[in-house]
Amino acid sequence: MSTDLKSYCLEVAQRAKAAAAELAVATGQQKNDWLYESAALLRSSADRIQTANALDLAAAPGFGLTDAQVDRLRLDAARIDGIASALEDIAKLPDPIGSVIDSTVRPNGLAINKVRVPLGVVFFIYESRPNVTADAAAICTKSGNAVILRGGKEAFHSSSAIVKLLNESAKSTQLPVDAVQLVSVRDREAVGHFLQLSDFIDVAIPRGGEGLIRRVSAEAKMPVIKHFDGNCHVFVDRSADPDMAEAIVVNSKCQRMGVCNACESLVIHSAVADTLLPRIAKALTDKGIEIRGDSRAQAIVSSIALATDEDFRTEYLGPTISVKVVDSVREAIDHINEYGSGHSDAIVTESLTAANEFTARVDSSAVFVNASTRFNDGGEFGLGAEIGISTDRFHARGPCGLNELTSYKYVVHGTGQIRS
Repeated sequence: MSTDLKSYCLEVAQRAKAAAAELAVATGQQKNDWLYESAALLRSSADRIQTANALDLAAAPGFGLTDAQVDRLRLDAARIDGIASALEDIAKLPDPIGSVIDSTVRPNGLAINKVRVPLGVVFFIYESRPNVTADAAAICTKSGNAVILRGGKEAFHSSSAIVKLLNESAKSTQLPVDAVQLVSVRDREAVGHFLQLSDFIDVAIPRGGEGLIRRVSAEAKMPVIKHFDGNCHVFVDRSADPDMAEAIVVNSKCQRMGVCNACESLVIHSAVADTLLPRIAKALTDKGIEIRGDSRAQAIVSSIALATDEDFRTEYLGPTISVKVVDSVREAIDHINEYGSGHSDAIVTESLTAANEFTARVDSSAVFVNASTRFNDGGEFGLGAEIGISTDRFHARGPCGLNELTSYKYVVHGTGQIRS
């Protein structure tokens, strides 16, 4: 790694650390003013953003992006307005910093408060989705954290345009401009160096492919909040309402395919497979979905291709779905826990017993009863935009909103007490 690159990464991290110290004492009003002004600036500068986005879209074929990935990259006026609205939604949320999580008074009169504080500096590595640039900047800043953004090279121009606008509004609202920084070099070695700077960076959050996340987890000298792939399932139980089952499967898979909470696998009870699988299969194929299933699914719908073991483990992020026929709720649960990624899994059932067993035994960040997996989302959960959906069990799990980007400290008030 060149000395110049090392120096650049160190300088960015040092500026972030200094900005985090200022941001930690910024008022909630300052942060909200920045969010509202940023939203207005994004809307009024939509032409600037779309001009930058056009450069990314023109370069997309050279990066070998799929249609789904290009769709995630594209910014039109409606999507820019959606990004701005997300910032305004975050502004409306309570400021977590300084809130008292717990409070007690000891027999000796000490008043002990457990108080939310920022994590500090977040190093966020993410895929080519320019809306995530604004979401991550907003949620980190609102929760008092400085953020170093390393977005996918495919969205570099779009992300740069967005961050410039966010920095402009920071100046006018007296927030530290370095609270939001976009890594301007595209050299992959930069990531490795940032991951060594634990004196300045407090947490790394990788959001993307499994290879990236495993690399970050292996190299990082600071804690990592991980977001592994979204191999999500919908299980249609024997008591499922047929109309509801079809609607939930189709929505979970087709409403938007290139996202982590889209359904990649249908599991269906054998008691209803003969009648429901043909109906659901037709609804999916009508949407252009290729279906790969086990031999039992093939026997019911001849057009289904034979699935391999790897198919059941795959996050397709596109127009393909796997199908497994099972004989019990427990068999469905075992299949999901073996092949799933612990992200989002749903059951469609009229049985409270089946629903309770499913939610207790399926080991995922979010489990749904009679609802689409597409709801595993910070906005849909009322958290505002999330910085990712963690499949970890430690510190944060599921959508990482404002509270998940905080820690706490104890603030203790006394009246002169000393310990004997």
